[in-house]
This record gives sequence, structure tokens and C-alpha cells, in this order.
Amino acid sequence: MKLTSRSWRCLVILLPFIAMTGMTVATELNPAAVAYKLPDQIPWGPVNTAGAQSAVVVGDPAKPGFYMVYNKWTKGNHFSRPHFHPNDRYIVVLQGTWWVGTGPKFDPANTTPMPAGSFVTHFGKQVHWDGAKDEDAVLLIMGEGPATSTAAEEK
Repeated sequence: MKLTSRSWRCLVILLPFIAMTGMTVATELNPAAVAYKLPDQIPWGPVNTAGAQSAVVVGDPAKPGFYMVYNKWTKGNHFSRPHFHPNDRYIVVLQGTWWVGTGPKFDPANTTPMPAGSFVTHFGKQVHWDGAKDEDAVLLIMGEGPATSTAAEEK
């Protein structure tokens, strides 16, 4: 099929409209090549008493081996208490600002903000605590399980 100058003009006019409206052509992906979950298919658990919500996306953090978990700290000064994990954990801040503190003394006023796009390593057996203040913070946490947590707060 040969495009005329009028066809080209129509195409040039329509392309920005198609891009702005999000119109896409869906194709069926080969499940042997790609596995995916759209945002509404992510299995988020309930918000816990500390104000956090999690969704396991790869592996099982309770078992040995690699895992990936989405973690959302809900706004409203929700924080974990000082604790440590047996293994290193690698965290990417996907949304919001995540506040991080270290040491056994819990003091949310003395935390460091990690804005979206930040990358943080929690080293194994080192005491830390973290959470959200004025806005939700969504994290992607990766590591080697089991991802146990040991309390380490100084009272």
C-alpha cells in the first residue's frame, strides 16, 4: 500500500492524538517468555498495626532464596521500631518519601528523607528503623531470605 501526501498528513496529525490518549495496540505475550502482573493484580495484604502494607512479587521472604516485596508505609508518622535482619536488603523508593533512622534509639525526628528514586542498602545485622511521615512511601525491597526481623530497641 502506497501512502499519498494526504495520507501522510492525516497520519502526522493523528499520531500525537493517539499518543496523548494512550491508545495502544494490544498484543498477546507468550507466557513462556514473559510473566507479568498489572498494578490491579498485585496481591497487597492488609495494613498492619505499624501502618505498613506488603505484597510479595517474587519468592517467599520467609524461606531461603531471593525475594522481592513491595512495601507501602502509609502516611501519618507510621514507623517500624529499631530492628535488624540477618541478611542485606536492597531497597528502591518508588513513590513518596521514605524516612530512615539507624541505631537502637527510636527517634522519628532524627531520620533522613529518601525521596522517590533513592536506592538504600540495609546491611545485615545492623540496627535501623524506617517509615512514612506526611505521605505514603512505596518501596521495592529485595534480598535473600529468610527475611526475619529481630527487635533491637533501647528503652
